[in-house]
Amino acid sequence: MNLNSIYPNSNQNQSTSPKTEPRPTATASVGSGKGKWRDTVSTILIIIAAPLIAFILVLFVFQSYQVDGPSMQTTLFNGDRLIVWKLPKTWSEITGHQYVPDRGDIIIFNEPSLNNKQLVKRVIGLPGDRVVVSNNEVTIYNKAHPNGFDPDTTLPYSQTITIPPSTGQVDITLGPHQLWVMGDNRGDSLDSRYFGPIKTNQVIGKLALRILPINKAERF
Repeated sequence: MNLNSIYPNSNQNQSTSPKTEPRPTATASVGSGKGKWRDTVSTILIIIAAPLIAFILVLFVFQSYQVDGPSMQTTLFNGDRLIVWKLPKTWSEITGHQYVPDRGDIIIFNEPSLNNKQLVKRVIGLPGDRVVVSNNEVTIYNKAHPNGFDPDTTLPYSQTITIPPSTGQVDITLGPHQLWVMGDNRGDSLDSRYFGPIKTNQVIGKLALRILPINKAERF
């Protein structure tokens, strides 16, 4: 490039200096077609992947449920929106191990005797326990408690049990893959006192959060 054409010195006549026009460059448009194609493909992949990821999360990790009925009062109420944690159950199926929730956990499970209706109840008896329901009380017998104990008065959830505590007459020893479940509203709950113990493979997941109503949001 002739520098004098841009910066003429004082001895030159500017009218006779050749004027150069900037040359247009194509660098800004190089690869623009490929870039647009990549953007389009990325957008399509995101559109396809988003519902797929959501489906996988709901199927294996967590899921939202809404309470229908009064059987878990005063812990849960009709219309409450819940988040159920499914990952431990999923992992147990992947590894081939039995998933056994803790005593006192609130779980969601399928009940075949009710057309696979999904129910929410509290785990009272674990595999191998002897469960006795008599005189409105629940007593659990096992190796750790040969003389029995009442989970409704010794576990943290005891304050949420609705009186009368536990109607019905039951005396059953659970098998190695069975759980005993009951609603906290013992006087108005369709639970193991009626359809018997459930199998551990019926469990969908464990209650993790109540997200609605907002003023009752709680972690379990």
